[in-house]
Amino acid sequence: MSTVRGSEAARRRRLAIGLALITALAALAGLAAGSEGWSLLRDDPQGAFIVAEIRAPRTLGAWLTGALFGLGGAIAQGLFRNPLADPFLLGSASGASFAVVLVLASASLVHTPLSFVDAGWLLRTGIVGAAFVGAFVGVGLTLLLSRGAEHTTRLLLAGVVVGVVLGALSDLVTNLAPETLRGRQVFVLGTTGFLGWPACLLLACALAATLPPAWRLSRVLDALTLGEDGAASLGIQVGRMRVLLVALLALATGAAVAQAGLVAFVGLVSPHLARRFITATHGPQLLASAAIGGALLLVADVAARSLIAPAELPVGILTAVLGGFYLLWLLNRPGAG
Repeated sequence: MSTVRGSEAARRRRLAIGLALITALAALAGLAAGSEGWSLLRDDPQGAFIVAEIRAPRTLGAWLTGALFGLGGAIAQGLFRNPLADPFLLGSASGASFAVVLVLASASLVHTPLSFVDAGWLLRTGIVGAAFVGAFVGVGLTLLLSRGAEHTTRLLLAGVVVGVVLGALSDLVTNLAPETLRGRQVFVLGTTGFLGWPACLLLACALAATLPPAWRLSRVLDALTLGEDGAASLGIQVGRMRVLLVALLALATGAAVAQAGLVAFVGLVSPHLARRFITATHGPQLLASAAIGGALLLVADVAARSLIAPAELPVGILTAVLGGFYLLWLLNRPGAG
């Protein structure tokens, strides 16, 4: 037993050191990466302004967004006892996307076509707020259709139904108002290009509001590994605790999606990477998944800015490619069932 604990502790130390180094190096790269190459120490006032007001909040915001996606993915996989669950499973993604399309279409009705590039202040208020509310509405519809969170299968099926219906409605609105296509595409592919200090404050508040309660509820996730009956036999009110976990999932995912769009695979891959180092209880896995998610999105953001500079790749494309290759390797590694 002591040998197993010692091995687990050693893996956790390696993970913590590795994540600290990767995050620090990626943060420095994020401060240096720009459309005209890499430059960090600049004496001119314009250069200092670019670093302090554009690159710094984008770098911090990318880490916070990734941490929220990683936390949401860990909650989802623990809640449903399914390693393929991701934060978008309960309709938050489709709800946010539909709300964004409605805002863009409404703007076009008053002859003011908007996109994520030129929306200005409305981007920060209308679109971001609509995405956050839409994510919560999507999860709320899922809970309404499933009549609570008592039954896992019913909850999953309700999430699929809500996702399909809201996705179809988004397609319908886009077809009726084609000028919304560009803005919707930016949102669906995900972007960290609009993260400023106000967005960082909101993301930090969301992380502070979700991570401590998730840590406290990690024992519920541990009990759910025994099954619903096993958890109930331990005195856990399964339905009530699941609703609380779904609320945390919705808050973490809604805040991240509202600021960066539907960044793919971060919430799915981060818990997998965390479990390679932490195999014990869910508490440390939640923390590790959040830290890994932050590091993943930060690295992807730097790569998105640098690969085809001065142009920029959608960060969601890079996370999807990297996550897809990782899952492909996971599927084909020796011993994979």
